[in-house]
Amino acid sequence: MLSGASLEQFVAAAIPFGLTLSPHQLGQFEQYLALLLEWNERLNLTAIREPEEIWVRHFLDSLSCAAATGNLNHLSLIDVGTGAGFPGLPLKIVFPDLRLTLAESVAKKTQFLQAVVTELGLSEVTILAERAETLGQQPDHREQYDWVVARAVAGLPVLLEYLLPLCRVGGYVLAQKGEGAAEELARADNALARLGGEVKEVKEVQVGTRPHHLITIGKTQATPQIYPRRPGIPTKRPL
Repeated sequence: MLSGASLEQFVAAAIPFGLTLSPHQLGQFEQYLALLLEWNERLNLTAIREPEEIWVRHFLDSLSCAAATGNLNHLSLIDVGTGAGFPGLPLKIVFPDLRLTLAESVAKKTQFLQAVVTELGLSEVTILAERAETLGQQPDHREQYDWVVARAVAGLPVLLEYLLPLCRVGGYVLAQKGEGAAEELARADNALARLGGEVKEVKEVQVGTRPHHLITIGKTQATPQIYPRRPGIPTKRPL
């Protein structure tokens, strides 16, 4: 799908994130891309349809998370509102021993995710057709994960109510944000205080021509049982 030169550029662009991609991993990304383009003809998985843009704006953007997380092998991670699998599945490709859970409330999209997992031969991947507010109240998922991540799901105060209840005490939440990261952080103090989180790091990374911000939140204490509130309430009444 990409020329040899473009693949070399992709490999080089991943190096600042601490990643060295193998030929096998590049092959998995090419399989992923082919499936995404095929399924996108009948499901609205992504508005980005040009292969070269997908490599940068989906694959490379997902891999940028590694600049904040470091090595994820043998850790547990849940990707909330994963859509077509971003950032969770690209991270699974580069960290094959990651225990990955993908949460996506649109059931048709979970069919695509299962197709990718099967085609790429990925193991230890759980796919859930469920909302974050529901998962956060379930004992099997509440405060169970080392890392909880999300990309472009909601503003930070709302996002933290989705994510922090799923994170174990001592674990981390990672939010991928654009240019408005500082403004969102300024509005998140109340949510952090109520939900048991603390800002650990804000790292700027370059993805293509666009600066992105990786906000790492540490889980310092258990989230009160009343959070997350029932589905829809966090969006209507942000903390």
